[in-house]
Amino acid sequence: MTCWKARPNLTRAAGLSVCLIALMGAGPGLHGVLSPAVAQEAASAVQDVTLQDVVLPLGGTVLTAPRLTVSGTRLSKDDVVALLKPGPGAPWPARLARLDAASLTIPELRVSYVEGGPARQGVVYRDVVAKDVRAGRIAELTASGASVSVTGGPRTGTGTYGRIEARDVDLVTLSRLYGEPGDGKGAMQRIYGVVSLSDVAYVDDRGTALRIARIEGRDMSGRQTPATWAGAFQSLTGLDLDREALDTMSPAERARLTGMAADLVDSVAIGALEATGLSLQETRDKAVDLSIARFTMGAAGASFEDIGFSGGGARSRIGRLSLSGFSLAPTVAALRRLSALTTPPSDDDLRRLTPTIGTLAVQNVAIDLPAETVPAEPPPAAARVPVDRVPVDRPPGLGGDLRAGPPAMPAPSPVPPSPVPAPVVLPAAHVGLRDATMSFGTPKDGVPTAGRLSLSGLTLPSAAVAGIPGLGSLGQYGYRDLDLDAVAESSWDEAARELKVREISVSGKEMGTLRLNGTVGGIGPEVFDADAAVSGYAWLSATAKALDLTIENTGLFERFITAQSKVLSLKPEELTQEYATASAFGVPAILGGSANAKAIGTAMAQFVAKPGRLFLSARPKNGTGLGVIDFSAAPNPGAVLDRLDVTAKAN
Repeated sequence: MTCWKARPNLTRAAGLSVCLIALMGAGPGLHGVLSPAVAQEAASAVQDVTLQDVVLPLGGTVLTAPRLTVSGTRLSKDDVVALLKPGPGAPWPARLARLDAASLTIPELRVSYVEGGPARQGVVYRDVVAKDVRAGRIAELTASGASVSVTGGPRTGTGTYGRIEARDVDLVTLSRLYGEPGDGKGAMQRIYGVVSLSDVAYVDDRGTALRIARIEGRDMSGRQTPATWAGAFQSLTGLDLDREALDTMSPAERARLTGMAADLVDSVAIGALEATGLSLQETRDKAVDLSIARFTMGAAGASFEDIGFSGGGARSRIGRLSLSGFSLAPTVAALRRLSALTTPPSDDDLRRLTPTIGTLAVQNVAIDLPAETVPAEPPPAAARVPVDRVPVDRPPGLGGDLRAGPPAMPAPSPVPPSPVPAPVVLPAAHVGLRDATMSFGTPKDGVPTAGRLSLSGLTLPSAAVAGIPGLGSLGQYGYRDLDLDAVAESSWDEAARELKVREISVSGKEMGTLRLNGTVGGIGPEVFDADAAVSGYAWLSATAKALDLTIENTGLFERFITAQSKVLSLKPEELTQEYATASAFGVPAILGGSANAKAIGTAMAQFVAKPGRLFLSARPKNGTGLGVIDFSAAPNPGAVLDRLDVTAKAN
């Protein structure tokens, strides 16, 4: 078996910790044939066999067992020695299939891994026991614990595991996947039923501490690949398939690696994975603390529960974060296309590597931000003459030598410096979010063809949006805290070459709702081209085919009138009447005075007089839409309105 040559981390150590290889190894170079005479003798009685100082070198990995006891086996000591002796012989899966024993016991198993440089990784397992081993399949595999050390490289650290357990472990299948090539199209073969680790802890040299209370995986399966799993891990570990790397590869090397990556991704299946009690702490520089109560992953998706974060005085909590509908199928298909290219991949080729995201959902988010002091904007510098001497013309008739030039005036007094403004103290703030979902449709050449974003129960202080145009005045209208909902949904119809904006809406508690939907035509695949020049030019052919705007007031307009009437020293009803009159006569004048303009002005005046619901709808009379040229060439807004069928209603 060839181990993963990635950055030393706990994941790779956990992969070793299952002891699948440690007990009987898997990989090339371990061969031997039992003679008929020895087999006949071994079959005559069940016995216990003990070996001392067993060493198995498997490439860069070395397994060392000071003592190995095989109990309740019909194999002789010579048979067991032959199984563990490097050299030519029968394939490793065939040899494992002949292994039968009531138990295998290893008091201490050392696994060392050399990365090819100065880095060394070692794992020491304690009290390893495999029970009911039949034809290379282990009914139960346990270890009381393990210790991990990483030395010699740029990242060093130490760690420990608690109890390790595995059930229904198939060493024959595992060795076949790692060591025997296949066509990548065979059926999935089960590797284990259940594997679990408890009390995982790791600390690196930078003070970053990782802890996991328990990890459990179920029903892992795999299929054989042309390069074998060992060959794929050896070739792909530490390799980034980005543009720079792909451009420098030869076509043959690129085809080999991308095809190998596609085969490997498509050859692994895990029924379920669960981890509980995760925490990550950074103690150097700025202290950071991340915790996750529970993580699960399965065929239906993945989820994180009770996520906590603190650092820099800020604290946040997420009740649940889940991902469903995720698929690597587009990524695998794109990798296979890359393997067939004879030229370096384009940006479009790389963009097709994007997987299907599905739906990302978040519930019960709470963020507490500490008070913060920021420097105030300095006042503008006072203007002054930037010279020390100011020449003036001498009136005619005065004495003196005019060739000497005019006399100089004394320098003006320096302008006193402006006082430095006091820093601004931003108060502590709480931001909450009840629900949020983000959904993406199946990608087309790496671009999702549909999407929806929904935010529900977004709460934050009005001071947090003070600098945002259109929202900065909400605090002046009496809104101390904001409670907002928002939706954005669109989809692309390739056949109709249309982008349908199904909904863009924002609503606020005791404020109202703004809702927009419409259709844009002339949207073909070239709009999504990775080349910005191509996509930008394609947008010039877009046409506006439909637009609907709905405004519903549930309190914001009344608060606006109340605040403005105080500023203007008017009664609210007087200011309302002025706005209604301005809408009825001013809006049509601005829009050209057409029938459509008057309809819009009348509807707006009715809405101002009785603020409830305002609906505006526009459709082009030609049925095909208005393009960029139609808008840019229009001499005034009225010329555009004349080409539209407009519906305007209030309340």
